Amino acid sequence: MANAVPDPSTVTIGLRTAAHVGISVADLDRSVAFYQVLTGVEPVVRDETMHGAGFARSQGLASTRLRYATFRLSNLGIDLIQFLEPAGQPAELAANRPGSMHLCFEVDDLSAVYDRMRNAGLDFLGPPYTFTAQEVSPPEAAGTEVAYFNDPDGTNLELIAPKGGFARPG
Repeated sequence: MANAVPDPSTVTIGLRTAAHVGISVADLDRSVAFYQVLTGVEPVVRDETMHGAGFARSQGLASTRLRYATFRLSNLGIDLIQFLEPAGQPAELAANRPGSMHLCFEVDDLSAVYDRMRNAGLDFLGPPYTFTAQEVSPPEAAGTEVAYFNDPDGTNLELIAPKGGFARPG
């Protein structure tokens, strides 16, 4: 059930810092290996568990038992979560499906990272793409390069070498 959307002219919550992204996975060990290759870091937490009625209720479930691992990147954590109880069905993920999300990794040299990933045997949804001023606004974002791929469970992932309006202030 979707939340009602409050009127932003009357309500401001003010969340400004992301802590982590949680990704449900079918096989924790397989996903840990994938994200370890992808990020080049070891998980700070691996094969830990969570369970209990209160925890389950906080997630809208009757009961739950799960295994998880956590990666810490320089700006974000990635929690990989395998629900053992209740085990879920795979989601139908695609970029155009409402509710789908993607996790984007910023890179300096997209071509070099793309080539390294392909050489490691990772597949992409299509070739890298560079935005032109005619198809993106603001036009200053032209030159931004992107490439899209999936993790072993189909989670949408992106590489970006941002320019102009897509670049992080800093």
